[in-house]
Amino acid sequence: MTAYPLTWLYAPGDRPHVVAKALTSGADVVVVDLEDAVPPDRKAYARAATAELLEAPPAVPVHVRVNALNGPWGGQDIAALVEAPGLSGLRLPKVASAAEIVQVARRTARTDLYALLETALGVEQAYAVATAHPRLRGISLGEADLCADLGVRCDAGLDWSRSRVVVAARAAGLPPPAQSVHPDIHDQEGLAASCAHGRALGFLGRAAIHPRQLPVIERAYLPDEKEIEEAETVLKAAAAEQGAQALPDGRFIDAAMVTAARRTLSLTRPG
Repeated sequence: MTAYPLTWLYAPGDRPHVVAKALTSGADVVVVDLEDAVPPDRKAYARAATAELLEAPPAVPVHVRVNALNGPWGGQDIAALVEAPGLSGLRLPKVASAAEIVQVARRTARTDLYALLETALGVEQAYAVATAHPRLRGISLGEADLCADLGVRCDAGLDWSRSRVVVAARAAGLPPPAQSVHPDIHDQEGLAASCAHGRALGFLGRAAIHPRQLPVIERAYLPDEKEIEEAETVLKAAAAEQGAQALPDGRFIDAAMVTAARRTLSLTRPG
């Protein structure tokens, strides 16, 4: 894995065999879903199966998306899972206020928290949520619910909200958000184009709903050979410490370029 996770694979919590396959898929993080992917009559089973899975740390980090905090199941999910040795993070859906993060943090002594912003109010509160508690490790959008809340009918209608979340994460000192899922698992070209657009907006990595999406996401977000070469050139010139340095194309090196170059190299896969 790179310095940052790039792929986050969702798997339904009431289907342990699918979760087991997800753990061997190559995803950087597996997200066991207790919310949208699980029907009401299987919530209790999904919760129990997930708690059993996390009795020992799995081979890859596992996050759990619990049910909404203001609904009948969210509190039960947290109570059942918060002490699980194999839990790496809780993903909290439909967060709309900093108070919700503080509330969960009080119930969890050590668990990393991640907020999903899925309503207009959540997007408006992005920075407040992002700075709500030291154990909040990331924010991201839930675009399907956000589309419904906003009445958005085309993808471009979400770009303002996307940029808002990218800016809020950066201002709060959090990692760049991962993109929301691409719902059509057969549309590889559309996924690649969407990832390229997300990368241009400042996102880093993406959630997936099927293993076949993982290679596309990786290719979109890993730096190519040209980007790696340019980053190495910048850092080599900056290390020379000979006053103002210019690249072969005439651009002068500044602190921002050095930071960007280091981030690029941090995204290269080992070996």
